[in-house]
Amino acid sequence: MKNIIGSLAIALVVLAGCKVSKDVATPKDGLPENFRNAVTTGDTSSIADLQWKNFFTDAALQKLIDSAIVKNYDMQVAVKNIEAAQLQFKQVKWNYVPTVGLNVTASTNRPSDNSVTGLSISQYNLGTKHIEDYSANLALSWEADIWGKIRSQNREALAQYLQTNEAKRAVQTNIVSSVSQGYYNLLMLDEQLNIAKKNVKLNDSTLRIIKLQYDAGQVTLLGVQQAQAQLEAAAQLVPQFERDITVQENGLSILAGKLPDAIERNVTLNDITFPETLSTGIPSAMVSRRPDVRSSELALNIANARVGIAKAQLYPSLTITGQGGLNSFKSSNWFNIPASLFGTVAGGIAQPLLQHKQLRTQYEVAKVDREKSVIQFRQSVLNAVGEVSDALVRLQKLKEQQAIAANRVKTLQQATSNASMLFKNGLANYLEVITAQGNVLQGELELASIKMAQLSANAELYRSLGGGWK
Repeated sequence: MKNIIGSLAIALVVLAGCKVSKDVATPKDGLPENFRNAVTTGDTSSIADLQWKNFFTDAALQKLIDSAIVKNYDMQVAVKNIEAAQLQFKQVKWNYVPTVGLNVTASTNRPSDNSVTGLSISQYNLGTKHIEDYSANLALSWEADIWGKIRSQNREALAQYLQTNEAKRAVQTNIVSSVSQGYYNLLMLDEQLNIAKKNVKLNDSTLRIIKLQYDAGQVTLLGVQQAQAQLEAAAQLVPQFERDITVQENGLSILAGKLPDAIERNVTLNDITFPETLSTGIPSAMVSRRPDVRSSELALNIANARVGIAKAQLYPSLTITGQGGLNSFKSSNWFNIPASLFGTVAGGIAQPLLQHKQLRTQYEVAKVDREKSVIQFRQSVLNAVGEVSDALVRLQKLKEQQAIAANRVKTLQQATSNASMLFKNGLANYLEVITAQGNVLQGELELASIKMAQLSANAELYRSLGGGWK
C-alpha cells in the first residue's frame, strides 16, 4: 500500500501544474479614440459615472425610479438569478473535497446445494445453509485535479455568477432609462393636453364672432361651418390626450411594480432641463462600464473555462478510493471490534478510449463556441459605441430642431394674434384666422414633442454610456 500511495504522490507532483489549454484573451482593439459627434473637450470624465439620482434630479421621478428598482418584477427575477448562481459557485468549490458515503447493509442468501458456494458451506459445518452478511462502512472517492478540470469548473461558475450581477445591472439601467423616458412622455402629454384645451377656447371665441357676423349678414353659413369644424378638430384632441395620459400612467405604474394608478408630477415639461454639454468620456471607459459588454466579456471567460474542461476530459483521470468499516457474517458479532474491522485503499488511472472521438468532438465544439464568444464580444462593443454615437447625434439635431420650432411657434402665435385683431376690425377674413389658429396648434404640439425627444435623448445617452446601475 505504501508503494501505491508513494507512486500516486509522485504522479501528482509531476502533473499537478499541467495546463492543457490556453485561454483566448479579451480583444482590446477596434475602439475609436472618441465617439462620433462628441464634443471633444479633453475631459475624460463621463456622466455615466454619476449616480442616477444625481443625473435625474426631479423628486417625483426619483421616487418613481426608486419604486421600480425595488418592486419591478424583472429586477426581482434578476436578484433571484444572482442567488442561484451564488449557490452554484459555492457548490463547485466542493469539487476539491473527496466524496464520502455511508453504507449499511444486511443480506441473507441461500445458495444451491449443488453450487460451489453451497458445497463450501457444507464443508465448514456452519450449521446453516444460509449465508448472512452484515456491513457498515464509509466509502471515499477523490479525483486528483491533474489537468485543471476542477479549476476550470470553478472559473466557469465564478464567471456565471458575475454574469448574473451584470444582468441585474443591465436590468436596472434599462429600468432607469425606461421610467425616465416614460415620465418625460407623460409631461409631454400634459403639455399637449393644455395646448389642445387652450386652442379649443381660442376657436370657440372665434366661432362666436363669426356667428355674430353671420347674423349680421357679413359672412355666409360656410364660414360658420368651417369655424365649427376647426373647433371640433381641436376638441377631439382632448379625449385623445387624456386617453394617452392614462395609458402612460398605467405603463409607468406597472414598470414600478404597482397596480395601475395616477402618477405624481409637480413640474411641467419646460421645467426639466439638462446641461447644454454632457461629457461622454472615452470609449474604452464606456466598454468597462456597460453591463452588456461586461457580460459578453464574462461569456468569453466561461467559454475559455469550458474549453479547458473539454480538453481535460481527453486525458487520463487519477482516482483514489478508500473503504473501511465493520463486516461480519453474523449479526451477533457485527460490532465486535477489532475483529470485524476491515479497510481497503485503491488508486487507478483511467484513459478514455472508445469514447475518445466523442470527447474530441466536444472539445472542438467548445473551441468553436469560444470563437463565437469573441465575435459576440466584438459585436457588443460595436453596438455600444454605435448607441452612444446615435444618442449624441439625436441630441445635436434635436437641439437645432428645437430652436427652429420655437421660432416658428413664436411667429405663428404673433400671426394668430394679428389675424384675430385684423378680423375683429374687418381687415382679414375668417379663413385667415382659422388657418392661423390651426397652424399654431400644430406648431405648439410639435414643439412639445421635440422637447420630450430631447429629454429622452439625454436619458438614452446616460444609459448607452453605462450609467444607471450605481
